[in-house]
Amino acid sequence: MSDILQEWSQLIKLAASSKIPLRFRGGGTKDFYGQSLEGEILDTRVHTGILTYEPSELVVTACAGTSLKELELALAEKGQCLAFEPPHFGEGATVGGMIAAGLSGPSRANVGNVRDFILGAKMINGKGEQLTFGGQVMKNVAGYDISRLLAASMGQLGLITELSLKVLPIAPGEATLQCAGLSQAQALACLHQWGGQPLPLNASAWVYDYTATPAQNYLFLRLRGAVAAVEAGLQRISIEVQALGAKVVLMDKAQAAQDWHASNEHQLAFFTDAPSEEDCLWRLSVPQTTSELELPYAQYIEWHGGQRWLWAPSSQAENLREVVTKAGGHVTLFKTSSVHGDADKCVGVFTTLNDVQQRIQNQLKLQFDPAGIFNPHRTALI
Repeated sequence: MSDILQEWSQLIKLAASSKIPLRFRGGGTKDFYGQSLEGEILDTRVHTGILTYEPSELVVTACAGTSLKELELALAEKGQCLAFEPPHFGEGATVGGMIAAGLSGPSRANVGNVRDFILGAKMINGKGEQLTFGGQVMKNVAGYDISRLLAASMGQLGLITELSLKVLPIAPGEATLQCAGLSQAQALACLHQWGGQPLPLNASAWVYDYTATPAQNYLFLRLRGAVAAVEAGLQRISIEVQALGAKVVLMDKAQAAQDWHASNEHQLAFFTDAPSEEDCLWRLSVPQTTSELELPYAQYIEWHGGQRWLWAPSSQAENLREVVTKAGGHVTLFKTSSVHGDADKCVGVFTTLNDVQQRIQNQLKLQFDPAGIFNPHRTALI
């Protein structure tokens, strides 16, 4: 065990015996996400580096404090990538923070989420023990796949120290269509129809652009895969969309890449310009086949209908959750308002778990963190 890991193990043992809360932190780019921040900071950025990378095996292993940007650049040099497109939300994003937050980008509906790409992990639990789960191949152990539990765990199960991830080649073909004039209902109907067909549809985004003159509905479609498949998909989708009276434009590749990046990093006007100072940014997760939701708020719709964003005051939490729960989904208060800040979180950041789910979560936390000192309250009401 390296000196830093030994030091962390001793620190955790001491904190557990003294009931001192610990807060695991990389670059802090996702500090805004979750219920509350509490505890003495343990900075993971002193434990960095890409330990092994086998491009021919599509596997990379890195320390948790490694810069996410550094990892993605190393993969790009070999024509590979993290297919789930994790958002950074800042220059300091780390590999460990990517896993702990469990957030995925535009291609999530097509390729899967961050959890699907975790092959193995090393961590330190609440007893200061160094644990290893999984490995560097898809089928390496029998029993429970503990390493994938770390995805979206918000640092509450243990201190992630090392990760082995599956990577994928960058697709040879890519193109983005801009479809203007499709209503939300039309866009969702098309996405639902295309979802059952052999099309290389990698990402989608529908938005009502009130800044345009005149205001306009837009559906953006990104196709990725073999060049021939992308070209055939472009032709087929264009014909079907134009038949609905919409205008279809093939976007410039550089501009499209910039726009998808801005979407992933929440740099588009929809995400940066809240309708009012009291509005919070909400993330609605619903089945992809869900039709329009009866909510009086403009929405930005991704993941072929599976992820929907909107701005609304925290006072609307109960109404939002009622509507989305009926649709079979759940709601997350993603960012608080500029006026109330963390006070908005009193309505709960995450949808309340049912009794069975809560019992399972409590037991997991008890097994990994018996003293309850790891990022306390990060996923629960204060």
